[in-house]
Order: sequence, then C-alpha cells, then structure tokens
Amino acid sequence: MKIYTRRGDSGETGLFGGGRVAKADVRVEAYGSVDELSAVVGVARTHVTDGDTRRRLERVQRDLFAIGAHLATPPAPPGRGSPGLPELPVARVAEMEGWIDRAAATCSPLRNFVLPGGSAGASHLHMARAVCRRAERRVVALASEAEVVPGIVRYLNRLSDYLFAAARLENQRAGRGDVEWKA
Repeated sequence: MKIYTRRGDSGETGLFGGGRVAKADVRVEAYGSVDELSAVVGVARTHVTDGDTRRRLERVQRDLFAIGAHLATPPAPPGRGSPGLPELPVARVAEMEGWIDRAAATCSPLRNFVLPGGSAGASHLHMARAVCRRAERRVVALASEAEVVPGIVRYLNRLSDYLFAAARLENQRAGRGDVEWKA
C-alpha cells in the first residue's frame, strides 16, 4: 500500500463513507485537530513517569482514533448505508472522572490558576490539554453546521480536565509543586 495517492494535491480530501471536501472544511478541521491531539498525547506518554498514566494515555489515543473516524464520516445520503464505525468511548467519560478525582485527592487543593510547566512529563501533558481544548472548539464549530454525536464534546471536555489533573500529579511525583499564576 502506497502512502501517497495524489488525490489530495488539489486541496481536497476524501471522507470516510464517501464524498470529498476542501481540506479547510470545518469537518476536516475537527478530525484533524483530534488527530493532532492524539499525536501530542503520544509525545506526553513518552515523557510521563507513572505507568498508570502512560496506560491511560494509550487508551485515550485509541479512543481518539474512534472519535476521529466518527468525525470524518458525514451522515450517509438517502439510500446509502453508513460505513462500519468503531464504537464511541462515551463510557470513558465517567472513568476519566474517577482518574481526575484520584489525582486531585493526591495533589494539594487547587486555589489559583497554574502556569503550565514543571517536569517534562507535566509540560507535555499541559501542551496536550491546550491542544485538546482547541480540538473541542473545532468539534463544537462542526456541531454548529452538522450533526455530531454529543458524547464527543463531553469526552473532549473531560479529557482536557484529566490532562490537567495528570500534569499536576506528574509534577507532584517529580517533586515539583505547581507554579501558581499571580498577576
């Protein structure tokens, strides 16, 4: 299988299930941002020291592939079936809330905004959180124009919270406290 097809050389791309759109289309922006998020989560995973967090981040990357497939698939036209899509990880939202609660219980109470940074792992988790927020905004923009499964926005919203909590936990385990923002 060749990596290049040359079909995108004119600035269009094919969607899962058929159809072509401009590479600047809001749908492509949404699933492209989720793809970027998966990549930065992968980078964070290589820098995180905690094994549980690394395993969770790999699970998140797998979830993001499923989410991307759904975002890359417009509704099927009348008379045409939808392609087989992976199951959306909507149950993971409740699981992530547990991850967040456990991390928060381990860290000192949050009283101020926190500057991103600290250990390498925490810094990459903060970067992933920022990219996650952008992906969430892109999906919300798509939802204003087309149908998007509501669980996707909820997943991304909770994921950004988890990435923040994981960054704080990573810093604590590295012996580095949060750097609070003060005006």
